[in-house]
Amino acid sequence: MDYSYLVSGVVFGLSAGLSPGPLLTLVISETLKYNAAEGIKVALSPLFTDIPIILFIILVLSRLSEVLPLLGAISLAGGLFIAYLGYESIRFKGAEVELSSVPPHSLRKGVAANVLNPAPYLFWLSIGAPMLIKAMGEHPAGAIVFVSVFYLLLVGTKILIALAVGKSRSFLKSDYYVLAVRGLGIVLFGFALLFFRNGLRDLGLL
Repeated sequence: MDYSYLVSGVVFGLSAGLSPGPLLTLVISETLKYNAAEGIKVALSPLFTDIPIILFIILVLSRLSEVLPLLGAISLAGGLFIAYLGYESIRFKGAEVELSSVPPHSLRKGVAANVLNPAPYLFWLSIGAPMLIKAMGEHPAGAIVFVSVFYLLLVGTKILIALAVGKSRSFLKSDYYVLAVRGLGIVLFGFALLFFRNGLRDLGLL
C-alpha cells in the first residue's frame, strides 16, 4: 500500500476536524448551550451526509478520468482550495461562538449545516474524489485507508473538542488548540504544492 494515502487521511482529517467552520461552530455551540452529548451528535453528522456526496462526485469524475487536462484543472483547483485552508488555519487565533436559545435537535441541525456547507462539496470535488479514483486504480487498500482515517479523525477530533469544551470554555482560546490548527496550516501549504505539481503535470506543463 502507498502510505501517502494514510498520511493524507491524517492531515486532511485533522484539518477538517480542528479548523473553524459551520459544523465545528455548531458542535461548540450545542455543547455550550446543552452538554457535550449534544455536541457529539453534531460531530457525527458527516457520517450521514457525506456518502451521497462522495458517491455522486466519484461517479462523475470516474467517467472523465481519461481527460488529463480536466484532471489537471481539478488538481490546480484543489491546490488553491488547500492553500486557502492553510492560510485560514495559520491566521487562526481561537474560536468564538455566539449562543442562542433554541431547543436541542443537534443531529438534525448538524445534518442541515453539513448539507448546506459548501466545504464538503469543494473538498470531495477538488481533493478527495480525485485521490480516491487514483487509489482505486493503483492501491485499492489505500482508498479504504484514506476514507477510514479521514472520517475517524474528522469526527473524532470534533468529539474531543465537544468533550473539552464541555469541561472548560477556555479550551477554545488555549495555546495548544491554536498552535495545532496553525501547524496544520503549514502542512496544508505543502499539500497544496503537491496538488499544483500534479495539476501542471496533467496539463503537460511539467
